[in-house]
Amino acid sequence: MKNEGRETRMAPKKEQRRGLGRGLSALMADVETVEPGDSGRPRADRVVPIERIVPNPDQPRRSFTPAQLEELANSIRTKGVIQPLIVRVDPADPDRFQIVAGERRWRAAQMAQLHELPVLVRSFDDTEVLEVAIIENIQRADLNPIEEALGYRQLMQKFGHTQEKMAEALGKSRSHIANLLRLLNLPETVQAMVTEGHLSAGHARTLITAEKPDELAQAIVAKGLSVREAERLAKGPSSTKSKPRQRADGTSFDKDADTKALEGDLSAALGMSVRIDHRSGAESGALTISYDTLEQLDTLCALLSSHR
Repeated sequence: MKNEGRETRMAPKKEQRRGLGRGLSALMADVETVEPGDSGRPRADRVVPIERIVPNPDQPRRSFTPAQLEELANSIRTKGVIQPLIVRVDPADPDRFQIVAGERRWRAAQMAQLHELPVLVRSFDDTEVLEVAIIENIQRADLNPIEEALGYRQLMQKFGHTQEKMAEALGKSRSHIANLLRLLNLPETVQAMVTEGHLSAGHARTLITAEKPDELAQAIVAKGLSVREAERLAKGPSSTKSKPRQRADGTSFDKDADTKALEGDLSAALGMSVRIDHRSGAESGALTISYDTLEQLDTLCALLSSHR
C-alpha cells in the first residue's frame, strides 16, 4: 500500500516532466506515426465524448481536403480510431479538452458518426501546443513541398531548432530539409505553382538561382520538360569560357552555382536575404544579411550573441 501511495504522489511530477520544457525529440515521442494494426501503438489515457473535444483555435493548418477526410472516415468506420488524439484541458473550459494533435481524425470521426474518441492527455503550454501541431502537420498530413518547408521554417524561427536537430528528430535527411527550405526563396508565383501541383519540387529547385524564375517556370510547365531539361533551360547558353565580370573592389558580379546555393541555404536558415560577394582569386569577400523588420534584426543579434 505504501508503494501505491508513493506512485500516486509521484505521478503528477512525471506528467509535469512529460509536458513542459521538453526538447524536440521528446515532443516527437507523442506524435510518432503508428501504422494501423501496429501492436506497439500507444494506449489511450481515457475515452472522451466527442462533443467534449474542441479544436485548437491556433492550429496552423487550416485546409482539410474533403476527399481525404472521407477516406479517413471510411477507415474509421471499419477499424475505429487507431491512434489516440493528443489533447490538453481546454484553458477556457476545464470540462472540455482542446486538440493538440489529431484534428483530422476528430473531423473524420464526426463524419463517421462516432460518439467518443480515445485521447492522450498532456500538460502542454501554449508554445508547446503550437510546436506539436507543426510537427504533426509535417509528419502526418499529405503536405506539398511548400507547406512542408513552411513547417520547417516555423520550427526554426519560432523555436530555434537547427536543421540538424530537425533532421535527427523527424527522421529526415538534412539535405531534404535544406532543399525544401531553399524553395521559399523562389517568387510567390513559382511557389504557388508548386503548391498547386503544376511544378514539382525537383523542377522548382532548378530555378532557385535563375535570373527569371517566373518565366522559366511557365516555360517548363508549357513544354512539359523533365528536371534535366529544366536544369539546362535554367542555366541558359553555355558561357564557361567567358571570365566573370568584376566590380571595382575585385568581387564578382557572376557567381558560381555553389556560391548561389550557399546563399540560398543561409537565406533559408535565417529567414532573411543573404548575399555573398567573393573576391576573385582570393580567400576573402563580404557576406551581407538584409533584414526587413526590426524584429528580424533582433533575431539576428540574438543568434550572433548566442555563439560568442
